[in-house]
Amino acid sequence: MKTYTARPDDIQRQWLKVDAEGRTLGRLATQVAMVLKGKHKPMYTPHIDTGDHVVVVNAEKVRLTGRKPEDKKWFGHTLYPGGAYWTTLPELMAKHPERIVQRAVQGMMPKTKLGRAMMKKLKVYAGPAHPHAAQRPVDWNPAA
Repeated sequence: MKTYTARPDDIQRQWLKVDAEGRTLGRLATQVAMVLKGKHKPMYTPHIDTGDHVVVVNAEKVRLTGRKPEDKKWFGHTLYPGGAYWTTLPELMAKHPERIVQRAVQGMMPKTKLGRAMMKKLKVYAGPAHPHAAQRPVDWNPAA
């Protein structure tokens, strides 16, 4: 029996919509990363992007466990002398709540060209509205 390898012509992508309200951030991120990679399909091939598009709505209502709201920080630098800064989770949640989900998923993706291409299929929105109605995304509720 020969090993199956997906070809770019064989890939059929669909759009999935996930409601992040009340979902734990890490569990949501792992399931979204799995779909972006295409691991939920029997035709999964590691070196080809076989994943689907994912639209995450209500990112501002995602649930965080433990002491993450107090302890989680991200480091940044402006590349100028003395340009180091820290961003806390409450600050990021107030300004850009969609970036929290995006960063959690990005940490679980491959750090390669293929991983960056897969991340382009992720769309995250803070509220319940999204501009992808024309793609007719299917409501997807992975096991909690």
